[in-house]
Amino acid sequence: MAAPCRTWTLQVVDTEFSADAVEWCPVEGWHSILACGTYHLRLPAAGDQRGSNAACDRTGRLYLYHYNEEQPYVPLTEIQRIDTAAILDIKWCHVPVAEHPMVGIANSTGAVEFCHLTGSEKNSCMLEPCFKVDLGAQRLALSLDWSTGRGQCGCPLRVISSDSEGKLNLFSIDESAPSVHVLNQWKAHKFEAWIAAFNYWNTDVVYSGGDDNLLKGWDTRCSPETPVFTSKRHSMGVCSIQCSPHRENLLATGSYDEHVLLWDTRNMKQPLADTHVEGGVWRLKWHPTCDFVLLAACMQSGFKILDCRGSMAENMEECIILSSYVLHNSLAYGADWSRLCPRDSLSAAQDSAATYQSLGELVARPEEGDERLNLQVRNLKIIYESPTATFDVILDEESEGPALPLKDEAHPKLSGDPDLGGEPGLRESSGTDRGADPESVGSSDPGVKRPNRMSLDRSDDSAICIDSPKGKGGLAVRTFRTNTSSIFKAELWQY
Repeated sequence: MAAPCRTWTLQVVDTEFSADAVEWCPVEGWHSILACGTYHLRLPAAGDQRGSNAACDRTGRLYLYHYNEEQPYVPLTEIQRIDTAAILDIKWCHVPVAEHPMVGIANSTGAVEFCHLTGSEKNSCMLEPCFKVDLGAQRLALSLDWSTGRGQCGCPLRVISSDSEGKLNLFSIDESAPSVHVLNQWKAHKFEAWIAAFNYWNTDVVYSGGDDNLLKGWDTRCSPETPVFTSKRHSMGVCSIQCSPHRENLLATGSYDEHVLLWDTRNMKQPLADTHVEGGVWRLKWHPTCDFVLLAACMQSGFKILDCRGSMAENMEECIILSSYVLHNSLAYGADWSRLCPRDSLSAAQDSAATYQSLGELVARPEEGDERLNLQVRNLKIIYESPTATFDVILDEESEGPALPLKDEAHPKLSGDPDLGGEPGLRESSGTDRGADPESVGSSDPGVKRPNRMSLDRSDDSAICIDSPKGKGGLAVRTFRTNTSSIFKAELWQY
């Protein structure tokens, strides 16, 4: 019998603006470094003569934090802040670039900027601008991904980015300079291309999801006008994609339709599993060491930890939701796992529980003799503003759902290593009949009704929290509308 996953908050940090992107550094030796990006929309002044045509001013800030396990109650310390354009996405390269960790930042000016982490001391290192790529005028850079998701550096090192014009942008990074070169740019979607991601096992292949409700695959060695496949399985905009770094043919996608789909990339006609998570899925992150655990940031329904073992073995149609964390009147717009393995400080926490109750710390101790499955919780981001300022916010207050137990079963494989019925080189139509359904209308259509999505373009506060699950657990970071961020700890264990 398996025990549920439990989480508790370790620390809350004020970020002033909505914190919409957070990511722990994955480079060996730098796992204690956390980058956080914020987003703030200043609407045109009431007396602006341009009226509704006036441009919104999007501003933001980049924070750098250091996590110190020697300070169990206030482990996160700010070491740098940089005022920037509004930040839509942050991704670290998984390997050093020119002997330094490097982070890519997608911002509201339509640029992807790259910064090096310099300095030898973890508590005093700094991000320094290295180079940037302008994607084009009058657009927002919405996402980026590195080709190094398996922790291996390919030749050349590449980055894929998506933007609000529906385009994908492929870059290569020259480590010797270092410098960046644009390899290709192409129109992938009719409306916003919310997300772009590499196939980490074959980095010539990239995936994209857009506000046209389509999931597409692309072979960058071929003509970019023709996708390798086009899936219409999601019923609303596709806004999250991540390839598993552990299993070659496993892909996770999420959408505003509130469903997480698992795919075997050899057969993109039908997903392996379809899990309803009761909120739009803005970010998905596979656990860095536990290959069947998936973290999802589900907008109005908070974040959820999914057990995908049964689905990967093709005997379950949906994943088990191990844990659900919902904060009233807050939206979860992203998630990431830390690679830290913080020491167990439960005894000290119990001694001072009353003092730190204001941080939302939940103290618990597992039964003696528990065999713990360490899910090193990583970083979860939650934001409140829309990159395109085109849809409304509806906040649903939901109570935290019960955590379901882990199924005690053997370590599964994706069944059918041979052909699963997919057709190599399968190409489908990239079009979609949008009809008159208001929930299928893209934001490029002026004045139309948008789906009931959580908006990023709100001036409300936002927060980052640091929480923690019980047992040997790890770290996660999430951001909230109270202009703060928090780190939490989450753990699973089996009896």
